[in-house]
Amino acid sequence: MHCFATALGWFAVRGSAETATHLTIGHAGPEAALAAMRTAAGTHDEDVRDWRPALTDALTRFAAGEPVDLEAFAVAEPSTPFARRVVAELRRVPRGETVSYAELAARAGSPRGARAVGGVMRSNRTPLLVPCHRVVGAGGRLGGFSAPTGIELKKRLLALEAAPGHVPLAA
Repeated sequence: MHCFATALGWFAVRGSAETATHLTIGHAGPEAALAAMRTAAGTHDEDVRDWRPALTDALTRFAAGEPVDLEAFAVAEPSTPFARRVVAELRRVPRGETVSYAELAARAGSPRGARAVGGVMRSNRTPLLVPCHRVVGAGGRLGGFSAPTGIELKKRLLALEAAPGHVPLAA
């Protein structure tokens, strides 16, 4: 487990080998980030080492607004085939764009599975790497976001990713 400061608050990341298994974002301080990680990962590990410096660097640069390809980093796969399809499709949604729950369900092969997509998003253990902030409700409604500052962080992420000339969604 590794904790580090970014322009979007404190992050903590955990993984094994080359795969990120947990990421928690947007905390006010290192203690809060580590506590959230311990809860999410079910561990009592301390901030031991930066097990994947390239990932830490990419996340720090992403939080600073740089266009970083986070899809290049491996994440732990969800347990169900549906969830794996949803995650794979979501990771293809480009920076600066959003997708509705219904559209993501259709892309994943389950056109009536919008609510199930919501369940996959709620159980996302690696936000930003699996960019759940890019999923919005019908009509562009932002909905919820489980990071510490909730919908405010989702708005910041969408604004951060907005390409020049792109108008972020209204709240």
